[in-house]
Amino acid sequence: MESIAAGRKAGEVIGPCAVAARYRRSIAKIEVDFDNGVTLAVPVALIQGLGGASDVDLKVIEISPTGWGWGLRFPKLNVDLYAPALFEGIYGSKVWMKQLASRAGSVKSDAEAASSRENGKKGGRQRKVRPEHEHA
Repeated sequence: MESIAAGRKAGEVIGPCAVAARYRRSIAKIEVDFDNGVTLAVPVALIQGLGGASDVDLKVIEISPTGWGWGLRFPKLNVDLYAPALFEGIYGSKVWMKQLASRAGSVKSDAEAASSRENGKKGGRQRKVRPEHEHA
């Protein structure tokens, strides 16, 4: 009985547990149902180790064998995910997340790209002019 109570207390601290998971091919997302009633859908391309995987490999998802529901396993890909981290937008290692962030920051809208081209034709971005009192 004490181990069950300790497990429940740990669950309150760690976060909700996964109770079901599936790959939705039509939208290229992994959907995870949690014990708090929330369903989270994450694009496969964002999750470390899943981008480029086949539909067949993504279909097989196991929920943590210990029964706590904190882990998702893709056995055909040898990929494990920590389910509570998905709520925080963490889809892989620190290095993976840094790469995702750098790619997201380098994406330009059509308007931004057009503006950059126009500025380039004018000699590039204008230099910032410092007020007189700031000159040394």
